[in-house]
Amino acid sequence: MSDSYFHSVPVHLPSGSVAPDGLLDAFWEYERALMANDLPALDRLFAPGENTMRGDAAGLLVGHDTISSFRNGRGGAPSRVIAEVHLRPVTDDAVLVVAVTVPPKGGRGQQTQLWRKLESGWAVEVAHVATPAPAINSAVWRVVGAPLVAGTVHTAHEDHPASHGPLPLDGQTVAVKDLFSVAGFAVGAGVPAYLAGSAPATSTAPAVLALLVAGADVQGIAQTDEFAYSIAGKNPHYGTPPNPAVVGGISGGSSSGPASAVGLGQASIGLGTDTGGSIRVPASYQGLWGLRTTHGAVSTEGLLPLAESFDTVGWLTRDHTTLRAAAAASVSGRKQMTLDRRFAVAPSLLSLATPEVAAAFRDLLAELTEEGLLADLVDVELGDIDKLFETFRTVQAAEAWAQHGPWIEAHPGALGDDIAARFAWASTITAEAEALSRSALMVAEARIAATLDDRILLLPSASSVAPATTADAGAIEATRAGTLRLTCIAGIARMPALSVPLLQTAHGPAGLCLVGPRFGDLSLVDVGGEFARGRV
Repeated sequence: MSDSYFHSVPVHLPSGSVAPDGLLDAFWEYERALMANDLPALDRLFAPGENTMRGDAAGLLVGHDTISSFRNGRGGAPSRVIAEVHLRPVTDDAVLVVAVTVPPKGGRGQQTQLWRKLESGWAVEVAHVATPAPAINSAVWRVVGAPLVAGTVHTAHEDHPASHGPLPLDGQTVAVKDLFSVAGFAVGAGVPAYLAGSAPATSTAPAVLALLVAGADVQGIAQTDEFAYSIAGKNPHYGTPPNPAVVGGISGGSSSGPASAVGLGQASIGLGTDTGGSIRVPASYQGLWGLRTTHGAVSTEGLLPLAESFDTVGWLTRDHTTLRAAAAASVSGRKQMTLDRRFAVAPSLLSLATPEVAAAFRDLLAELTEEGLLADLVDVELGDIDKLFETFRTVQAAEAWAQHGPWIEAHPGALGDDIAARFAWASTITAEAEALSRSALMVAEARIAATLDDRILLLPSASSVAPATTADAGAIEATRAGTLRLTCIAGIARMPALSVPLLQTAHGPAGLCLVGPRFGDLSLVDVGGEFARGRV
């Protein structure tokens, strides 16, 4: 950036006002540092202390060190030029500075800063950055409409004007995970090469139709982790969907796109799948409601499988009422049981959670007990959780390779490194190992059911809050290992599992998970609603 550029930008002040000495020099120094990603200079030009703030569409960062950490991980700010600057003095040592920005792709943005004169010079105390919103965030959506597919419109017949009331999902919009068939659109499964070879579907999956018939519109088809074989939410081809609840946090997956669409307010229902936690984990990370249904409670016809022994359909929403309505519309016609308010906890599972999540879980249980909502609560032991997870993992991997292995072998290099490595390991599962694990799986399913005896198991939905998008692979894998040991229990037992956004920590939300008896899906959601009343 040349001096002539800085001098050519118009600077506007109220009549009779002048820019304080040194302010514009500091402002342009900041702009140079931002475009050069000069981290030491940026740190120096932001006020020290825990009260400094920086916000944008992704959320608010509070504290100089938090802002510095964000900058260290983002790899530089997007390119832009300053079109004009407006200064408004607030006090003798504080000035509000609003800059109109122009990105290379067009549009206009704004940068609003409160500058204060400190002993060391001028520094930013508060900043807010607004950039032109993309028409479609391709990290969230693969294709989107207005709507993409319209739901049923119910009108009264002239002979029976009162026979048709409003449909249960009137006004709701759905983000469909890119594993479900939607007539006229191909399934991409988060893999561009797979999408390129897929033909448009000729019919719509029953799980999608159930929502359409109930009055909801399909807003669009949302992204997923590659072949849904991840709980992180990262996709090397399309990007990581934003987590509105944790600035700079991963979204959680593999129902990452639907979860972010709901969290961002771009859809009211996320239709997803849960094999090993793919609804519960993003719900936990983003402070959403999420339900994994009883295995077999909702049709998986028209769904690209990962591991059919564990694949289930489910939904993500921002509130209990919408989740209850989506579930009721989708499991209608199937016998549902009413659950007794009898509960269980497995104390050994808490060792899998981080200290802050474990503490939040214990605090919530104490509150619920004091309120009389956990009058019948017992401790249980579910056995060796490492062996349970290994059983689950082996069968899941064998089925995933059987489903996708031939395509992967025919398309080398089509997957990102993490998922490619996971499938490479899956390819090593022998028929003998699979058979032994299937036998162990049947025993484990029966043992869990007998141990719980129709009680509702309470546990954290994930082992931690959302890790940072900049976390290294080792940290992500450690989080994944702990979380999957928690989430595999419902998969092994073929039971429904509900994540309720009731755990709060200093670093973000986490979910309380309720694992209930088979075909108690709707009643489980009702119990979650009782827990949440007055809290969310």
